[in-house]
Parts: sequence; C-alpha cells; structure tokens
Amino acid sequence: MCLAIPGKIVEMDALNAQLAVVDVVGVRRKVDLGLLAEESVVPGDWVLIHVGFAMSKISETDAADQMQTLMILGESAAAMEEVQGYGLENEVSANEEPGPLS
Repeated sequence: MCLAIPGKIVEMDALNAQLAVVDVVGVRRKVDLGLLAEESVVPGDWVLIHVGFAMSKISETDAADQMQTLMILGESAAAMEEVQGYGLENEVSANEEPGPLS
C-alpha cells in the first residue's frame, strides 16, 4: 500500500534548498522538496510525504484529517515505519515541540 503521510516543515536545509526537516508526530526527518518546485514552502507549512519526497502542500486541517484516516484504516503504525525508513539521512534532533498530530 502507498501511504501519504502528513508532516510539518520545521526547518529548511541551509545548504540545499530542495531539502527540509519535517516533523511527523514527533519524528523528524529530512525530506526532498524537489517535487514542489512550483510552490513556495516555508517552515510551518504542511506537506504530504511519500518515501522521503514531499508530494504536495496541504493545510493543517487536511494534515489532521489524513492522520485520522490513517488511524481509522489501521495504517498509522505502517506510516511511522515508512517515516523511520526514509533514506535522506536519519532522525534529526527535536528542538521544537511536536506538531498537533502527536
């Protein structure tokens, strides 16, 4: 199953404008923003993520709805496994509070 997981951008990569740190229920990972080149994204924005790539920009309400849908479908554990398996190198230390989806 393909999962689109909501995450909040918490930091832009200073060395690579195509990368950002995204918080997904308290787990932080770098994700690739290359597919959103046509959209302006900044810290605080919400995105749907799949295999380490931000696929689309969404509202905070849509992010909460998406996470609720994953929980209803029994896919929230699989979603977290996917987040933890991203290859854009690893967990980032959390300096901020987790988002409202935690």
